[in-house]
Amino acid sequence: MVSKIKRIKAREILDSRGNPTIEVEIQTDLGKFLASVPSGASKGKYEAVELRDGGKRYQGMGVLKTVKNVNEIIAPKLIGKDSTNQKEINEILINLDGTEDKSKLGANTICGVSMAVCRAGAAVKNLPLYSYIGKIYRGQPPVKFTIPNPCFNVINGGVHAGNDLDVQEFMIVPARNASHSDAGGPQKDSFSENLQIATEIYHQLKEILAKKFGKSATNLGDEGGFAPPIRFPQEAIELILEAAKKINPAPYAQSNLVKQSDRGLGGGVKLILDVAASQFFKNGKYKMKIGVFTREGLMRYYEKLIKNYPILGLEDPFAEDDFEGWQLLRSNLNIPLDAQKFLIIGDDLTVTNPRRIKMAKEKEACNAMIVKINQIGTITEALEAAKLVKNFGWKIIVSHRSGETNDDFISDLAVGIGADFIKSGAPVRGERVAKYNRLLRIEEEIIKH
Repeated sequence: MVSKIKRIKAREILDSRGNPTIEVEIQTDLGKFLASVPSGASKGKYEAVELRDGGKRYQGMGVLKTVKNVNEIIAPKLIGKDSTNQKEINEILINLDGTEDKSKLGANTICGVSMAVCRAGAAVKNLPLYSYIGKIYRGQPPVKFTIPNPCFNVINGGVHAGNDLDVQEFMIVPARNASHSDAGGPQKDSFSENLQIATEIYHQLKEILAKKFGKSATNLGDEGGFAPPIRFPQEAIELILEAAKKINPAPYAQSNLVKQSDRGLGGGVKLILDVAASQFFKNGKYKMKIGVFTREGLMRYYEKLIKNYPILGLEDPFAEDDFEGWQLLRSNLNIPLDAQKFLIIGDDLTVTNPRRIKMAKEKEACNAMIVKINQIGTITEALEAAKLVKNFGWKIIVSHRSGETNDDFISDLAVGIGADFIKSGAPVRGERVAKYNRLLRIEEEIIKH
């Protein structure tokens, strides 16, 4: 069956921070298909360019230029195209822009069109979006789909919050092999169970913060995590572990001292810290509110944290161009590149860009990578980046952005490519919960089949 694109229209809507973003609507014989594009506050300098209007309107954050680019430049080129030709359409978008960093039309412009086309193509093939993505990614849908491990951001810092924490995200990763479900509750070893664990810890953490610091400590950062008035990362970690232990000390929270041999992907709640170190790297030093560090000093600080707490991984522990720092951490901690024991995660380092990914591989800088569609622009390019990472044996973490919409595309993307993890913020706020609720529905479909 062929379903040609009959109409493409873009509009300006608001994201979760109240800033404008673009929504793209594609119409085919099968109906209308929407996609909206998120925006990051913490951006890597090698990301594809997000186009904004500038000027006074919306403090310069308007996206009427991107709307015009879709309606007047892109739409005429795509009308009549088969919506299942994802790669061909993405190549048209790339060629229309003609720049390496998508700066002419804007990565946000291109991303919205690419996502909407993908949804339209899935409808033509009468496949769930995750299955259709899996077909594009592998050439055919996999026999079995799995739900990625969720990483829930429960305490926010850095540019995502107004507190003194430099570390941007403190994420909990419930273990797959932990079970505390009651009769009739979530199935053991399921996403629904992990969501339950995270939500219970989150609410317990809220009570602890309110009691210790007052109700203002339960104010939320951009991604739904709490933004308490604390400065030291270890204090944030201790508060999270305290909450986890109060829920159930046996499977959910390990003691502070964790043997290296236990630092795998199972056995109690683990932590992933998104340091976003590029945000506080100035003149060759890491200038944090807890002190100024050389790369060697920061590496030693990480060593202490990893020794004393159940930390599964660090995201962007060093600046995006400080390859010596990345190599130092991996070599000093004797971390293998197969990513089975500890994750060194590239985000600003790799920006879902094959060129940067290959560079990180050559430098042996990391063993896991964040996938964000709007960092590169099109679905095709994001899938190519994921394939490259898979070939390296790295772990894949599909991620939201701090400025989000209610679009749940990344949930299907994570399942479709067989990602190891997904992060979409705290288990609260509509734009975050939309992704988790979509995963609940996908899990139900997978179980039925």
